[in-house]
Amino acid sequence: MELIYSQVLTFATVYGGQVLLAIITLIVGLWIIGWITKLLSSMMAKRHIDRDVQPFLLSLVNGLLRVLLLLSIASTLGVQTTSFVAIIGAAGLAVGLALQGSLANFAGGILILIFKPFRVGDLISAQGFTGNVEAIRIFDTTLVTLDNKTIILPNGALSTTAIVNISTKGIIRVDQVYSVGSQNDIDATKTSIMNVVNGCPLALKDRQHDVLITKLNANSRDYDVRVWTKSENYWGTYYYMLEHIARQFDKDGIEAPKPTMFIVNE
Repeated sequence: MELIYSQVLTFATVYGGQVLLAIITLIVGLWIIGWITKLLSSMMAKRHIDRDVQPFLLSLVNGLLRVLLLLSIASTLGVQTTSFVAIIGAAGLAVGLALQGSLANFAGGILILIFKPFRVGDLISAQGFTGNVEAIRIFDTTLVTLDNKTIILPNGALSTTAIVNISTKGIIRVDQVYSVGSQNDIDATKTSIMNVVNGCPLALKDRQHDVLITKLNANSRDYDVRVWTKSENYWGTYYYMLEHIARQFDKDGIEAPKPTMFIVNE
């Protein structure tokens, strides 16, 4: 018992000051890190830094400061920091090799946050999905589709493939093609379609809308209908045109293409 007491006393005498200083460094360091993080958050808010970027920057700064604090405490305790850094580097390399996919998503998230091909709330099409961006995180991006499904897309693939941002310009053109029989008068068909376009409440009044013949077939003509609307009204305009043109064609007697059969006499 006396031997244990003697050893504890010797340890306290030799290392007690270092341990106490390390504890104080830890407490003060964590307080300073918290203060710096709050100050940085306040500065970014005042400078109107993008809200999508703020959480990432705060987490990055907080993590780096904690690593520096850990190295400082290790130095206070007499641990060789060069060896400590080498150990951390080796561990980081091993973890990096094991998490290559996650690191690709991490890098993709950084690229998206920096170059901003889209923002939260934008309507986009990517990876075969169309929906509004609900959240942009470091590793993935969340879309909410028009039928209220949540789609989670990895940022690695998202940052290296084509993205269609429907909301960027604020207005968008809804393109549709309608095929009608060749027996219908061209002017009458165009008038019928324009009546629907002019009556669409979502169509922009200060833009020119087009009805153009885009293809001539054996027994039909294809009409390309182009209607300008606000980006958020894309699907509303799309389905309005489909329904009301069908109704208008029935009302005006615009007929669908009639099947044609060719008989060859040998």
